[in-house]
Amino acid sequence: MNENLVKALLTESQTIAVVGLSPNPSRPSNGVTRFLIDKGYEVYGVNPGHSSILNRPCFESLSLIPRPIDIVDVFRNSEFVPDIVTEAIRLKAKAIWLQEGVSHAESEELARKAGLFVISNKCILKEHLRLIR
Repeated sequence: MNENLVKALLTESQTIAVVGLSPNPSRPSNGVTRFLIDKGYEVYGVNPGHSSILNRPCFESLSLIPRPIDIVDVFRNSEFVPDIVTEAIRLKAKAIWLQEGVSHAESEELARKAGLFVISNKCILKEHLRLIR
């Protein structure tokens, strides 16, 4: 992982879709999303069971988000990654960020070949704190 490229991604990106955002404040996706909001990112949740989480709009799928997405941040089990990557490629997202414990080698390679920046098995909050503060 090229730290300079990750730092550039985090500083240049504006919109982040959090796939698997939970309304439960004790869940990692909720805490990370709060952090991203506090850092000034425009954050959209993707969770079919909710229309709003953390006072931010929440959508059933990436395709329903009304703006281009820079980073698709994934808090789903690895088995769901192929469909998420396919959708992110179709929507021309800039990056796929698979959180700690999430990876899918074939889908990651597919995303890279489509021109997306791919980060796997890393926490966006921890990397932001380490590289940007």
